Amino acid sequence: MIDYECYKATKDTKLDTEQCTKIASRNKNLGIEDYRFLAKTMVSSGLGEETYGPKSIILGEEEHPKLVDSLSELESVFYDTLDRIFARSKISPSQVDILVVNVSLLSTVPSLTARIINHYNMRSDIKAFNLIGMGCSASLVAIDLVQHLFKTQKKKIAIVVSTEAMSAHWYCGRERSMMLSNCLFRVGGCSMLLTNDRARKNQAILKLKCMVRTHLASDDEAYNCCMQVEDDEGYEGFRLNKTLTKVAARALTKNLRVLLPKVLPLREIIRYVFLKSRSKINVKTGIEHFCIHPGGRAVIDDVGASLGLSEYDLEPARMALHRFGNTSSGGLWYVLGYMEAKKRLKKGDRILMISLGAGFKSNTCVWEVTRDLDRTNVWKDIIENYPPKKTINPYIAKYAWIHDKDMDFVTTDDIKMMLLGSAA
Repeated sequence: MIDYECYKATKDTKLDTEQCTKIASRNKNLGIEDYRFLAKTMVSSGLGEETYGPKSIILGEEEHPKLVDSLSELESVFYDTLDRIFARSKISPSQVDILVVNVSLLSTVPSLTARIINHYNMRSDIKAFNLIGMGCSASLVAIDLVQHLFKTQKKKIAIVVSTEAMSAHWYCGRERSMMLSNCLFRVGGCSMLLTNDRARKNQAILKLKCMVRTHLASDDEAYNCCMQVEDDEGYEGFRLNKTLTKVAARALTKNLRVLLPKVLPLREIIRYVFLKSRSKINVKTGIEHFCIHPGGRAVIDDVGASLGLSEYDLEPARMALHRFGNTSSGGLWYVLGYMEAKKRLKKGDRILMISLGAGFKSNTCVWEVTRDLDRTNVWKDIIENYPPKKTINPYIAKYAWIHDKDMDFVTTDDIKMMLLGSAA
């Protein structure tokens, strides 16, 4: 990897407490218990006040999404991140041999890769791939695809773009398993520049050591735990079932059984085999840093517990979730950016990336840092404030009254007025 660039949206698209409250109060389908559920979910989500939402949602257009809004959202991510990468690397768009774009929730004609090729006037022989419907773990799927192409094509340059289209997929119903996505998913994305040209070795910041992909779609529970559907009222959204964390744990366990013997020292594997019933395997004997998909607080907690990680290890994922939310397939790179901004990444260090996504999939890879990393990135203006010394959840401060059972006598309209009044 020569470079990567995460997207930072504009200030007018921030989804703070007040904006989230305004959006929720517009939903005519919600009752008092639904508002309590939303408040409880936001309190425990791990998201802060600085995440970003689609501009069309903030403007109140969630019930009537337009294709142009989705394309505008995506193109902001595409061109902002790619312009910066091309400028920094001194590699021009005409030098790119392979282009892979993964956006799960939007398929257009012409394709998204075609839009990028047209915008940058790329070569006619470029190899372009669109990955649709691959979920939050699609970024590593895209890198795996590039890795396989590199095995048969020498001295090539590849671009991978990982993001999501949120504008057309804001859930307007009241099914709780589908309301969760509104509380977690936010606008963001990342572009990456990769090569197998040894002449560019000195430009590299990371080297891919190994990749393992696990897919549990043959299991009905795993297949159904995370799915795009319509509810009984016809509102389209993303259903996250209660079995999600259990399925994720199972997928990750299967994946790591293949990955860890490739990256851990033989002495640790032998020790674990002999002491299996009395000891966990120590993943830190072969890995210095852990880049966990910031899909939600529960996911980060469960992965940390299963691998025996410390709060220091989990800090990058927690802070990426707090600052940017769950940005789907782009999320891993905000975590990596945090590590780099904190000057944690030194030459020779190994980074384990863990991604989880619909399907159900668990994809992991290990990168080796090829030089000390101390570059500016999306965190540059805010990194001194992280981790926060004390996190005060604004939803608790402003809307604790919504949990009061004495409020049951009020109407839904009363609740909406109170919420809007508190936001003001």
